[in-house]
Amino acid sequence: MMPFIDLQRQYQKYKDEIHAQMETVLNASAYIMGPKMKELEETLSGYVGVKHALAVSSGTDALLISLMALGIKAGDEVITSAFSFFASCEVISFLNAKPVFVDIDPVTYNINPDQIESKITKNTKAIMPVSLYGQCADFEKINSIGRKYDLPVIEDACQSFGATCAKGRSCGLSSLGCTSFFPSKPLGCYGDGGMIFTNDSSLAEKMYMIRAHGQKERYRHDCIGVNGRLDALQAAVLLGKWPHFEEEVRLRNQLGQELKEELKKIMGVIVPETASGNSHVYAQFSIQVESRDAFAASLQKMGVPTAVHYPVPLPFQPVYESMGFKKGDFPVSEDVAGRIISLPFHPFLTQEERHFIVSCVQQALSLV
Repeated sequence: MMPFIDLQRQYQKYKDEIHAQMETVLNASAYIMGPKMKELEETLSGYVGVKHALAVSSGTDALLISLMALGIKAGDEVITSAFSFFASCEVISFLNAKPVFVDIDPVTYNINPDQIESKITKNTKAIMPVSLYGQCADFEKINSIGRKYDLPVIEDACQSFGATCAKGRSCGLSSLGCTSFFPSKPLGCYGDGGMIFTNDSSLAEKMYMIRAHGQKERYRHDCIGVNGRLDALQAAVLLGKWPHFEEEVRLRNQLGQELKEELKKIMGVIVPETASGNSHVYAQFSIQVESRDAFAASLQKMGVPTAVHYPVPLPFQPVYESMGFKKGDFPVSEDVAGRIISLPFHPFLTQEERHFIVSCVQQALSLV
């Protein structure tokens, strides 16, 4: 069975640099926050092109801390996508606010900006679009809506670090940008990790406090916070990988385009498309097919693993049953959720592996 994402191949290529960075932390015994975390924040804020970057314990905590800094509370509403990983709405509900779901664009799978304005009420306090699968949402339109209604825009960029659009890099496109360093992400550590980006110094100051139990200085707690700090060893792993990241982004774009062009020739496959002006980092390479379960079973027998990102639109998760959504409320999300399936993809995919995947997809579709 070929790996779905080959983290071991990446580790073998960069292990000396990763080990050297980790050894610095081990020798200094500075395991929580410390110099390596600060170095990572400065490195990535420069890359994204913003004033402030805050390393945190996960992508989920990045979203949560951002909402807390904005003062989101019970009774508030936050607009987000109906089709994403559960963390995108979970953090809203965690604060006893209400997630307000918007259907997606059928081509990019990102939130449909033309449906956002109709969901705004007097209780709306933020818009949180997701840059799904590795490309940015339409921030030109979304930011315009945010400005019109004086609403902050939080980019859930947990899958899109390294992607670009006409306005700049993912994470630097709106009021706040949040990403994840989960191991399988375009830039991943060896555990959980995340980062928040902003140009707003006042928000940054609040988030620095929230990240460390609400402390402005040691044992002085100016607000309620969380334990949301990034471990220094995870920062070291990321810094060890960092010199190779831009090349990996280039390879992701190149390999994704090549795989897409080959799969386009197969009848019955809907391939991922990149919106005009965007680049794509393919955090997942997701296609649409009919008879998904049978298709996946056939690929499994041929040695090609698959994953489904995501089988259930967020409004139809059991925890939201009381909100009363019914079939047809989010038609595009519902349709995509029934057919989407992700294929093996990573920057080190060889030409032989790519051709093998394409061949197996063609064979599997002929059997269903």
